[in-house]
Amino acid sequence: MTTHTHHAHGEDHEKMDHSEHEGMDHSMHMGNLKQKFFVSLILAIPIILLSPMMGMSLPFQFTFSGSDWLVLVLATILFFYGGMPFLKGAKMELQMRNPAMMTLISLGITVAYVYSLYAFVANNLLHSNTHVMDFFWELATLIIIMLLGHWVEMNAVSNAGNALQKMAELLPGTATIMDKDDETREVNLQDVHIGDRVLVTAGAKIPTDGKILSGTTSVNESMVTGEAKDVIKEVNDTVIGGAVNGSGTIVVEVTGTGESGYLSQVMTLVKSAQQEKSRVESLSDKVAKALFYVALIVGIIAFIVWAIITKELNTPLERMVTVLIIACPHALGLAIPLVTARSTSLGAQNGLLIKNRQALEIAKKVTVVMMDKTGTLTEGNFAVNKVESFVTGYSEDQILAYMAALEKNASHPLAQGIMKKAKELDVSIPRVENTQNIPGVGIEGDVEGLNIKIVSASYLDKQQIFYDKALFHELSARGNSISFLLIDNENIGLVAQGDQIKAESKTMIDQLKKHGITPVMLTGDNKQSAQVVAKALGIDEVRAELFPEDKEQIIREYKDRGEVVMMVGDGINDAPSLVRANVGVAIGAGTDVAVDSADVILVKSNPSDILNFLSLAKNTSRKMVENLWWGAGYNIIAIPLAAGVLAFAGIILTPAVGAVLMSLSTIIVAINAMMLKIK
Repeated sequence: MTTHTHHAHGEDHEKMDHSEHEGMDHSMHMGNLKQKFFVSLILAIPIILLSPMMGMSLPFQFTFSGSDWLVLVLATILFFYGGMPFLKGAKMELQMRNPAMMTLISLGITVAYVYSLYAFVANNLLHSNTHVMDFFWELATLIIIMLLGHWVEMNAVSNAGNALQKMAELLPGTATIMDKDDETREVNLQDVHIGDRVLVTAGAKIPTDGKILSGTTSVNESMVTGEAKDVIKEVNDTVIGGAVNGSGTIVVEVTGTGESGYLSQVMTLVKSAQQEKSRVESLSDKVAKALFYVALIVGIIAFIVWAIITKELNTPLERMVTVLIIACPHALGLAIPLVTARSTSLGAQNGLLIKNRQALEIAKKVTVVMMDKTGTLTEGNFAVNKVESFVTGYSEDQILAYMAALEKNASHPLAQGIMKKAKELDVSIPRVENTQNIPGVGIEGDVEGLNIKIVSASYLDKQQIFYDKALFHELSARGNSISFLLIDNENIGLVAQGDQIKAESKTMIDQLKKHGITPVMLTGDNKQSAQVVAKALGIDEVRAELFPEDKEQIIREYKDRGEVVMMVGDGINDAPSLVRANVGVAIGAGTDVAVDSADVILVKSNPSDILNFLSLAKNTSRKMVENLWWGAGYNIIAIPLAAGVLAFAGIILTPAVGAVLMSLSTIIVAINAMMLKIK
């Protein structure tokens, strides 16, 4: 670890909280889905009231002279208006010679409409001796159920996106702008534009990405380098929005606005997540394709066989129509989308942004979780681990008191660590005067008539002031940042502050091991620092002093052994390994590169969310399989019965029962999806 130059802890992940559409085929445009549903509902209500269900009049139904004509007109409008998204989707699928979900839905509603049209002509124009049962009631309910289901799905998707946007709005809201005359004014972050000049005082948060125009400071860039390390920043150096400025005052030219850039990143992730299709979803399309061919073949065979047996038209047509309508995948069409929409919404509410849906499937097979150290397992900020006096007459409490006097009004993590320790020990803090920053080095002031400074080892080297280098290296090797106290330029003592292990890390590691998953630490930090953290957490496999390519190579080796690897990291140095891993998980907002490389974002930077994701993935996969069975499995029995294979035994599935089964499976699928929980 490096020495103390007042700095910031990388990116404030707690402020960078984030937070889905799928299931509909790409051909289904959902911009006016709500309007389409309500207009279709208005058209469907009279049909439901005036048209019997498979010839059975329900208690709330009635008819009047000419009602059949009204039903025909309304059903025709409904078929072409409410059913058009499905018909267009089917057209595209057939053009691509890949009949799937939209084709199967269109088959059901088209058969229902055409057969009902035939029934109307037979009953009202040809005055057939035998009443032909129509399917107008089924047509109306089929279209309404499908539109309602997809609207419900899109509502869930929208809610997940809104949750992300609300998280994004938690970003700090102001910046200090400098005009051409160097006058400053405080403005909202959304009013900061690329090219503006922003004044960032010592200890203040850097509001945007930018380039330093004037001033010298130090910034902790652990989110980039993976190591809690002070980086000196001078003119023309770049800074990252969200970091906290160190000891110097700087003027920054804005190269990327924090809020707009972040929101854009979030919306890109959401859009990407919505468009992704997992392997299980592809399976649902395959099931729909199979159902389409099965229904078509069985329906035609049923028609031919019943035509031979009965030597008339109505019964064969009824059997064929029943088969084709039953196969219409209301439930199947919603089986996966509703689960994934619920899963994404649930994830967003619990600090998980699922960028790649396929990660939900792979995660349940994970055998190894590899983790970066800084910012992932540790806080990325500092707490006092050691106070030492070098001079008789100055106690450790006095060393801490003098340092606290200088740091009292500073906001950077090192200052906060010192103040917290002073408060914890109830140290009396003396009055300080003439406080001023030493750019890129530390801070100084006058206390009780003495000139005191807090400086780094590099300052001592430059000024040729003696210090115990063996002690310095020993403390640094443990992951500490060292601050020296000078009184009238004499080295009086030091404070060592180390990056603290996150409270949740130990529980997370224990739970991974309990479930048979091997935790492995991959870090760019030195071996001593890595071993200290690993020992405290119970991690047996540790790889330290790694470059980005080293981490990526290690993951490749584990995968070659047959392991399913999850990688958790937050910096640019983690990006190659996030891509290489079976599942890449980025901590917090991380860097653009890390976020773009990851499959899942833990927006709260909480290690225990790794367990939540693994649990959510397992439960989501189970619900997907359950819903596929509810959505399509009943057809294994229903289609043969609808075709009349057991008619010789007096068992035959009527169109009415088929419609009820179909609707029931849809309801079960929706309820089952909504019952998805993380734990």
